[in-house]
Amino acid sequence: MPRHLLALLLALFGHFFVLQAQQRYTLSGTISEATSNETLIGVTVAISELKTGTTTNEYGFYSITLPKGQYQVIVSYLGFQEVIETINLDQNRKQDFNLFEKAEELEEVVVTEDVERLDIRKPQMSVTTLTAKTIKQVPVVLGEADVIKSLVLLPGVTNAGEASSGFNVRGGAADQNLILLDEATVFNSSHLFGFFSVFNPDAIKDVKLFKGGIPARYGGRVSSVLDIFQKEGNSKDLKVNGGIGAVASRLLVEGPIQKDRAAFLIGGRASYAHLFLPLFDINSKAYFYDLNAKINHRINENNNIFLSGYFGRDLFNVNERFVNVYGNAVGNLRWNHLFSDKLFSNLSLIYSDYYYGLELDFVGFEWDSGIRNFNIKYDLKHYLNDKFQLNYGVNGIYYVFNPGKIVPNSPDSGILEEQLTKKYANENAVYIDVEQKITNNLSIQYGLRASQFNRFGQDEFYVYENNNPVEFDPFTLTYREGEAIDTISPGRGETLKTFFNLEPRISMSYSFKEKNSIKASYTRLAQYLHLLSNTNSPTPLDVWTPSGPFVKPQLLDQYAVGYFRNIKNGEYSLETEAFYKDIQNRIDYIDGANLIANKAIERVILNGEARAYGLEVLFRKNEGRFKGWLAYTLSKSEQRTPGRELGFDSGRSNLETGINFGDWYNTPYDKTHDLSLYGSFDLNEKWNINANFVYQTGQPTNYPIGQFEFEGVNVPYYGLRNKERLPDYHRLDISATLTPKRNSRKKIQSEWVFSIYNAYSRKNAASINFRENEDTGRNEAVRTAIFGIVPSVTYNFKF
Repeated sequence: MPRHLLALLLALFGHFFVLQAQQRYTLSGTISEATSNETLIGVTVAISELKTGTTTNEYGFYSITLPKGQYQVIVSYLGFQEVIETINLDQNRKQDFNLFEKAEELEEVVVTEDVERLDIRKPQMSVTTLTAKTIKQVPVVLGEADVIKSLVLLPGVTNAGEASSGFNVRGGAADQNLILLDEATVFNSSHLFGFFSVFNPDAIKDVKLFKGGIPARYGGRVSSVLDIFQKEGNSKDLKVNGGIGAVASRLLVEGPIQKDRAAFLIGGRASYAHLFLPLFDINSKAYFYDLNAKINHRINENNNIFLSGYFGRDLFNVNERFVNVYGNAVGNLRWNHLFSDKLFSNLSLIYSDYYYGLELDFVGFEWDSGIRNFNIKYDLKHYLNDKFQLNYGVNGIYYVFNPGKIVPNSPDSGILEEQLTKKYANENAVYIDVEQKITNNLSIQYGLRASQFNRFGQDEFYVYENNNPVEFDPFTLTYREGEAIDTISPGRGETLKTFFNLEPRISMSYSFKEKNSIKASYTRLAQYLHLLSNTNSPTPLDVWTPSGPFVKPQLLDQYAVGYFRNIKNGEYSLETEAFYKDIQNRIDYIDGANLIANKAIERVILNGEARAYGLEVLFRKNEGRFKGWLAYTLSKSEQRTPGRELGFDSGRSNLETGINFGDWYNTPYDKTHDLSLYGSFDLNEKWNINANFVYQTGQPTNYPIGQFEFEGVNVPYYGLRNKERLPDYHRLDISATLTPKRNSRKKIQSEWVFSIYNAYSRKNAASINFRENEDTGRNEAVRTAIFGIVPSVTYNFKF
């Protein structure tokens, strides 16, 4: 082919592609709730002619780039009226949408969160979403709507039993969950040692739990991410809602500061059951309170400012001689900026603090401990076209760890003031995440996170012989705390240890016949913080410690594959997933480890490994008067700590026995079978009935396998770790919601919620202890149960 002809063809093709590029335009905007201007997360914007679409991000923004033309745009969101609008896209166009709530008598909340219904085509998998309405309908103990108690009804999520703190995801520990409230880390998610969670359901806008296939923008934990956003506030009208319950009440107020431009939200909860204890001559207290607040201001169409915060405290007081106070305080200042109709950014300045205080009057001292962090993060979302989106950003976190400070509370207590050595660290990360639609049937999401962790110097740092803080006695086959040979004082400007990890992620979805899809994912995560706890359920007294010279970061590799199906146009859905998790450097403790007020925690810690695998099934009914789901998980969770090879002696390898002789043993949160059945039935315009049934394999525990007598005292001894189990756990909860017929003349709307927790009064074992019967002299087992049947009544209102 002549060169001039080739040049002409290249020029024509170039000109053609330029024309094609010029004839693609971007439709973008914000979608909000019409009566409050509250932006909506996860709204579907569908283009019917091209069978494509997008969804709104965490701030209600959407963007999609399409060829020039006229399109029918369908905007849909669960609980809201669908909007269909014809748009002539002959230039870049900004189009905001306001959605109106469906006119339903039984609607509980103004804003409904992320659609719970299954999205067949999206590559994201292992994600759990619940609406605020569902959370409020789930029957729970004492009638207090609870995010965590609702999540444990879904597959792959459990807890350590009634009144237990935290939750476990796919066989992971509670400290392996990253809990975010408006992007700020919440280190303890429980009130009253696990009876309630810290999240006020009235203030919640969106709840998302990532169990696997975790996007690259998240990091720092190896089991899950619970991402919760608070509502922004009503910028149109002043609104008030709340509830009065058996043990706690709540109130939330929101309204405009400047109509349609700025709004505020403030909400509070408090328990008051302790006020009735003096009537029974009980001089003790146990209560909690918390406060949610938020301000948002729309500067212009390209800039928004948000200031949000949470503060909560728990108090437990026994006769003024034992006082325990703990809680979280978080704050976040965010700036949303729209560079163009395709590039959205968010800059956040975040503060998080967890405090634990203890006063022992009968001993004569006070104890304070906690963890604080300061986080700056910058995230960008780039909507290149309807088939390709980029998410990328950076963040840096500075940590201060206070393992404990002892202060005498009286001059004659005899206790000396002592501050356990504070620890300092920072965690930096950069990430990029790609969402790509390869074909109409194949979608893929892939990304990479690069994280770095620096453990800084501290006032006192112990040095050990052979750099080994844990010693092994080959004669007794036991581990013991090592003795320090020196103490150094590296300043905070020095670095004790640096870790660097690459964390790739990939998820993909292949859909066929419009109703079915197969999804798969691989996730690599690094966790640099560890919660020091050797109990089945975390307690407020547990402290966090950073990775360093003797404690390695946990590293996860998780693989998941699943089959998903929508049935009868989404009226029903089926989700099945199989997963396998492998975790390196899971910390373990030597026998008899003392974790409280330990100056050198490295002396009782060994690095081991963990694994978990299982099958999850979730069958939902999404529409009609009866809605609900059946969730089942079959899983196994184990860990082991093999012996360390110490060197060679006379030509033979000297290998330690490890924990449990280096064999795999059940983690405290291993539950072979986990079954949950939840249903909600709209009986008529006034009554809604809800029920859930839970069955779980009993959690692993230790029973004595024998005893010996020492100086006239019978001393039990135990076998291998977690070989036994508590009895299986099961219960039935029911509730009924009465919504009086709405009177158009009255501004106040109200409802009554009647609930029965543990309807057949099953005495589920929280623990089983062994003692010697004083009458017979024989050993006996004693079961401790937290709850029997618990009825409650709650009155909710809004105006």
